[in-house]
Amino acid sequence: MRHGPEADIDESDLEVSPAKDYAAGVPAVLVSLERAYEQMGAIRTAKTLTRLNQRHGFDCPGCAWPETPGHRKPAEFCENGAKAVAEEATLRTVTPAFFAQHSADELATKTDYWLGQQGRITHPMVLRAGADHYEPIEWDDAYRVIADHLTELPSPDQAVFYTSGRTSNEAAFLYQLLIRSFGTNNMPDCSNMCHESSGTALTDSIGIGKGSVSVPDVEAADLILIAGQNPGTNHPRMLSTLEKAKANGARIIAINPLPEAGLKRFKDPQKVSGVVGRGVDIADEFLQIRLGGDMALFQGLGRLLFEAEDVAPGTVIDRAFVDTHCAGFDDYETHVRNVDLDTVVEATGLTLDQLRDTAAELIASQRTVICWAMGLTQHTHAVATIAEAVNILLARGMIGKRGAGVCPVRGHSNVQGDRTMGIWEKMPNRSWQHWTPNSVSRLRASTVSTPSTPSVRCATGRRRCSWQWAAISSRPHPTPQPPRSLYATAH
Repeated sequence: MRHGPEADIDESDLEVSPAKDYAAGVPAVLVSLERAYEQMGAIRTAKTLTRLNQRHGFDCPGCAWPETPGHRKPAEFCENGAKAVAEEATLRTVTPAFFAQHSADELATKTDYWLGQQGRITHPMVLRAGADHYEPIEWDDAYRVIADHLTELPSPDQAVFYTSGRTSNEAAFLYQLLIRSFGTNNMPDCSNMCHESSGTALTDSIGIGKGSVSVPDVEAADLILIAGQNPGTNHPRMLSTLEKAKANGARIIAINPLPEAGLKRFKDPQKVSGVVGRGVDIADEFLQIRLGGDMALFQGLGRLLFEAEDVAPGTVIDRAFVDTHCAGFDDYETHVRNVDLDTVVEATGLTLDQLRDTAAELIASQRTVICWAMGLTQHTHAVATIAEAVNILLARGMIGKRGAGVCPVRGHSNVQGDRTMGIWEKMPNRSWQHWTPNSVSRLRASTVSTPSTPSVRCATGRRRCSWQWAAISSRPHPTPQPPRSLYATAH
């Protein structure tokens, strides 16, 4: 099919089918090949998919889940990845004739899916003032239009330069140099919309705004908590890692308002058991939490950990780790010991037995990893919620050891690379120290003098803001005391 669909999708025609109880399997392979062939043809499909996520190839644009070091499967991609690559490497083209046929107003009524399915644009296009249709423009003229608009602005701060996590390190580095040389640091990226709260909470608590584990750590964990994340839908290749962890004896607890098929059962189509067998059950426990009840859950688990420590002193809280690496622990202990478990039950929608069972899993584990995604980061109280999850790990000494730590799962393949290359409005001055002296003086001046909107922070010193647990409930919840967060000291 070398042309995009003429008709757009009609959501009124969608049919609701019974919920699936597994992810992947043979259907995923068939759909992947069908979508790839439709857009790329047989030869390009073979060339492209065999290079996807391979050392001699390229990273998948579908998600940011990495590979096991030193080991890659012949087919190192999922159905989502095949669809994403097919749309990027499509043979379909959008020529100036397409824009002559469809007005800007008509295109504005189309869905993103329909627009993406039309193909790749072959020429730079411009919508001139008062025009109804985009028209082709030469590259030199396009550059001039952009430059003229930028130089005519009263202030560089009136320009916004967006960056996608799909950008390469090299392009991101040059892009942020251009932006800062222009005189602003208004450079939002996709991380601002997804894991900004993770970066803020983690920087405040453990000193780095990203995950502390690798794929081998997840595979070696005793216990994996997956909160607010749907691997089967958004990061399907993660299921292979979870399958390995299960084979190594890991216990997995899924925390989510809705059950996700991938966390129920995974059928790896590259294994016999995933083709003709049942596959692998992933989650051992499913905590169907109320929306927004995660902060209450982690604080309630904190209280239960201290209760268990009282019964068996020295066996639950890692005092050596806390005394050496953490600050604010006494305040945290005082707070969570006063957390009302009845309030936690109401806020989370879970039973007290479920809370106690989860705490018992945390106590039994010597290597714990907590994974999360948008289900935690998109709440108004996301920063404090993530900090409370980290508190659980810090109390148990689960940072900085094999098979344990934090795992915020990213959605784009190079969102962290963008930040490392300078796509950030709050770059510290130390980031410039290895650059050329001329560049440092000019860029630092423009960055410091340019105002930027700070991320929402809920920490001042050792005290966090107070707010209500924003869980959905039939009646209002009592307002808990202000939560505290541990802060790992720098060494």
